[in-house]
This record gives sequence, structure tokens and C-alpha cells, in this order.
Amino acid sequence: MTALWTRDALEAATGGRLIGAGRPITGASIDTRTIEPGDLFFAIRGEARDGHDFVADALGRGAGAAVVSEARAADFSAHGPVLAVPGVGADPVLSAMTRLGEAARARTDAQIVAVTGSVGKTGTKEALRHVLAAQGETHASAASYNNHWGVPLTLARMPQATRYGVFEIGMNHPAEIVPLTAQVRPDIALITTVEPVHIEHFASVSAIADAKGEIFSGLEPGGVAIINHDSAHFERLLAHARASRAGRVISFGEHPEADVRAHKIVLRPDLSVVDAVVMGQPVTYKLGTAGRHAALNSLGVMAVIHALGADLAEAALSLAGLTPPVGRGERTALEIEGGTAYLVDESYNANPASVRAAIATLAGIETGPRGRRIAVLGDMLELGAASPDLHRGLAEAIEAARIDLVFASGPLMRNLFEALPVSRRGGVADTAADLIEPLTRNLRSGDAVMVKGSNGSRMGRIVDVLKARYAVDPGRRGLAAAPSSIPRSTH
Repeated sequence: MTALWTRDALEAATGGRLIGAGRPITGASIDTRTIEPGDLFFAIRGEARDGHDFVADALGRGAGAAVVSEARAADFSAHGPVLAVPGVGADPVLSAMTRLGEAARARTDAQIVAVTGSVGKTGTKEALRHVLAAQGETHASAASYNNHWGVPLTLARMPQATRYGVFEIGMNHPAEIVPLTAQVRPDIALITTVEPVHIEHFASVSAIADAKGEIFSGLEPGGVAIINHDSAHFERLLAHARASRAGRVISFGEHPEADVRAHKIVLRPDLSVVDAVVMGQPVTYKLGTAGRHAALNSLGVMAVIHALGADLAEAALSLAGLTPPVGRGERTALEIEGGTAYLVDESYNANPASVRAAIATLAGIETGPRGRRIAVLGDMLELGAASPDLHRGLAEAIEAARIDLVFASGPLMRNLFEALPVSRRGGVADTAADLIEPLTRNLRSGDAVMVKGSNGSRMGRIVDVLKARYAVDPGRRGLAAAPSSIPRSTH
């Protein structure tokens, strides 16, 4: 495998000094549970643990070297090679990782895309990864590595020969995107949509739009800003784009003035068909994921493909093979007594917009004989004082979609449960773990079950149990929880 970083490049980028006989560096990691031989291990400080506590383990697992603070370097001399970095900032190792990421961005000729938005960032990033990988060497964020450690780590992992880079950028508070987009320096920046997510940290949804608009501040001169024309905040986002160094703005959506516009979207249980016009060129394509939200975000993907000058026809063909990321619509057949039920895993995260979209998608899933559509919902977090009303307000979407049963987890989702007619109440519990047995007792052949909730509501436990008990091939959940030593991803 080609070395990702040489000794000289590492020392020059980080300002550190490599102690010991360094091994070839072929990757980068901050997690010893998933570290690979040859990875450069960064001993960053997490919310609960200090990465220096895991250096010996990382080196024992074959890490090419460990990046440690200069003050701790002597502690690990007997364990293997270490890159000792000077004490810059609150966390010298995180600062070093950021500098290495910036060096990776500076040395590549890749065309770089940055994606943000309240809903649909990861799905859009994965769709771009999928279609661009067929057209050239593509590097993209893993999982939802979109915050102050995920972005520089993803940059540090980027090979110099990359042709296309796709970076997800998130935030919980104002001004968090600015330093991240400055590191990524995108040629193209896309905002999927703006919704009341993390509203407790903002004065209004307009303030969230302003925070998302920060992504354009990092655009390279003459870059392209891509905006959802259907958004109620389109004009506000457009103002941010025009105030940036963008040379062009492209809009997408169903709006009649959108540059990339859907004429017709046909929704089927397992896929969507989109009849669109991309900058005046008619394009019809199948999308291998279900739901109107996914179809609309695919228009943003096509806008990016056009802006990159990549092959639009090839991208349209590639979208048919797209599958949902784990925790964001992945489907699993469950063998239960009497036949088969179907699980839709939407457990990665939740907010009012994404829950409504998931409910609408569940409504379109075909059930078997006597089968029911069942929504298993956990608390949506960080919604501020309006949280009870936002949970209660989902009853309208449940009724409109004719969802048969709702199982609710958590004190906030109880507001929804109590707003539903008795005929739609499946069960309610304080925690996801307490909801497992009531749910499994009620499952029957032909059911379609959708599980969704914020990460903090731990709805993934329900998915894990259903897969372990009933899935034909339980496999492994492809998106592990972030270790306690690492700050969580943002939105």
C-alpha cells in the first residue's frame, strides 16, 4: 500500500518530531477499536477520556506511529514510534491533526465538495461518494465525521492523488462551520435544507440558516454555491452565497425557477424515479433509495455533478445502485413466526423534519397479508422549549400516513403517544430498552417496522435486538457509536 505520509511531511506539517523508527503511514485514526496496521494514531482528548491513555494499545495493534504531546512523549518511548508535537492550543494533538489536514488539502489537486444542512447531509454525501467513485478516485467522510475532530481527520486521511473529495460539515452552535469550511476550502458547497434542528442553541430558524450559510465563507475563489430553492430560507442562503467568493450559484428543487428541477418524482416502495432538468438538459434516472426527501436531495447531487464537470449520464446510471446508509433507511427482512416482517432502520438520528420524512416513507412500504405499518419513535433532542409541542405535532403526520401503530420511547415522545387515538397506540416506555419486549410481543408476519430517534434516545438498541433475534443474516451494524473518549458528531 502506498504511504499516505512520509516522515519529513509529517514533521513539516505538524511541527513535531518523530521519535523512533517510524513505520509506513497508510492511514489515520483516533479510535483503537477500529485502528488498522499502519494508521497514524492521534491521542486527542475526548469528552470523557484522554487519547494518551490508549497510545500503548494503538502501538501494540500496529499503528505506524502515535501523535502525542511533547510533554508526554517520554512516557511511550518503549512502546513504539511517536510523533511528539508542541503544546499548541487546548489540545496539542488535535491542533497537530488540524495542521496535517490542512497540509493534505494544500497538496492535492482534487476537486473538493462540502455538504451541510439540517437534514440529509450524510445521505447526500454518501450519494456523491457513490456516483463519483465510478468516475475517479474519490475520498469522503466516514460515517458522520463532520465536526471539529471528524473534518481534520478526514482531511488527514485524504491521499494526494484524490480526484474528488466529499466532506460533510455539521454544527450545533453558531460559528462552528466557519473554521471547518476554512480547513476544507471547498470548490463546491451544498446546503441540503434548513430545519429547526438544535433550535435550543439558536434564537430562530433564520439563525440556523445563517449558521448553515457559513459554509460558503470557505469557498475557493470562483467556487460554486448550491442551494435548495424549495427552502423557505432560500433568499437568506442566497445572500450568504453572494457575500462569499462564489463565482456561481446553482439552485435545485421542485421550484419552477430551480436550475436543477424535478418535473416529476415517482415514489415506489424500494426506489424512486426522478424526471428532472439539469441546467436545461433533460435527465431521467432511478434512485435506489425510497422517499421524497431522498429524491429531492438527489437533485442536489446532480447539481454537484454538473458543477464538477463530471459525467452527468454516468452519474444518473450510478444512482440506481445507491443503497441507504446504515441507520438511515437500511431495510432488513425479519423471520418471525408465520412469515416475514420488514425492518426500516432510521435509528441514527432524528428531528421533526426527518421523522416526518421517515413516516411518509413508511406509508409507502407494502405490507404483507394482515401486516401493519408500525412506527417506533424515540425522543428528538435539542429542540428547546418547543420540544413537547414538536413531538405532539407529529400526530398529524401519523394520521396522514395512516400508520397503524406507534411505539414511543422517552418522556418527550410520550407527548405524541398521548395525542394519538387509542387505536394507534402500540406501547410507551421510558427508555428504548424498556420498549423492546412490548414491541417484539406485538410483531407479526407482514408488518413493516420503522425505528427512529435521536442518538441520545438509543433507538439503535431496538434495531440490534430485532436483527439479532429475527434477521436472516443479522450481520453487523455498520455504524458503531462513537467511543466515550471522542466528541460526538454534529448536525
